Formats: sequence, C-alpha cells, structure tokens
Amino acid sequence: MALKRTTARRGRERRGSERADVRLSMRVDAGAMAGAAKIVTESQNLSASGVYCHASHFLAPLSKVQLTIVLPRMPGGDGSPQELVKCDGIVVRCDQRAGDRSETPYELACMFSGLEPAQRGRIEEFVTWRNLQALRAALSPSPVSRKKPALRRASPSQTATKKPASRSSGRTALRSGTATTRASASRSRPTRRAGRASR
Repeated sequence: MALKRTTARRGRERRGSERADVRLSMRVDAGAMAGAAKIVTESQNLSASGVYCHASHFLAPLSKVQLTIVLPRMPGGDGSPQELVKCDGIVVRCDQRAGDRSETPYELACMFSGLEPAQRGRIEEFVTWRNLQALRAALSPSPVSRKKPALRRASPSQTATKKPASRSSGRTALRSGTATTRASASRSRPTRRAGRASR
C-alpha cells in the first residue's frame, strides 16, 4: 500500500499543473542540433508546465527547442487580446506513432524551461477557462432530450394480445348473428308450412 501511495504522489508532482485538450497553432524551432528543423503544427494539450503536439521530425529527448504558441483571446474574459507566447523548452519525449503516414507522425512533448511568470499566469488562466467551457458543454442537455417524446407504437406482444380479444368479440357477434338468423328462420318456417296446409 505504501508503494502505491508514493507512486501516486510522484505522478501528481510530475504533472504539476492543470492541462486542457486544445488545438492551438504553434511552432517548434529545434536549432542547429536537430538540423535547424522548424516544425509548424498544432498543440494537442497545453498546461503551464509544457505542451504536447504532433511533429514532422524526430527530436531527441533532452534537446533544447524554442516554442511559439498562439494563445487566443478568451471570450468574456479580461479582454486580453491574442498573443504569441515565446519561450525556451526541453524535449521530454518524441515517439513515432505506429502506422501513421501523415505529415506529423511523431508525438512530441516539451517542457517549458524559460517561461515568464506573466506568461505562466496567462496560460493557467486560459487552461482553466477552457476546461470550464468543456465542462459546461458536457453538462448541458443535448438537443435530442429537449424534444417531446414520440408516440409509442404498440409492441408485437401487445398487438398479439389485443387481436385474439377482437377476434373473440367478433366471433361472439357472428355467433349471436347466426343465432338470431336461425331463430328468425325457425319462426318463419311454421308460417310457410301453415300456408302450404291451407292450400
């Protein structure tokens, strides 16, 4: 039990800050160590401690990069405009996705190493706002549930139980009709016989 608790604590410490799944335009400048590769891509998730994206080139772990992220304006926020967050970063991991033939087949995770306090606060504010928007969208009722429920059609079991009842009532009606027909016929027969006898 003690090992599990320490592992969970270490995982929380590594993650550090809250992150949000968000697609933001960004650029990764690898510098001369990686052949001066400039990767233009989109983020997959973002936090105040780092960013995760898909890359077109392999970058070795622990290599230094320069990151540029386009942070959009938050509607209804403090009115801060769109800004470019530029800082230094370190590659944490770069793994190739199996069977991926796209232009960005690598999964790249970078940690911020030179982020200013104002930029960190701006990212934290954006991440919190983004997660609140996602939570509201998940909790809001879907348009389908707002519609009035459609009229239910009778199930096959219900129709099967109803049909014999209607047939039986129809049979009793037919039987009563034949009974009345027979009774009327039997009543009319003596009169015909009486007419023949009088002749």
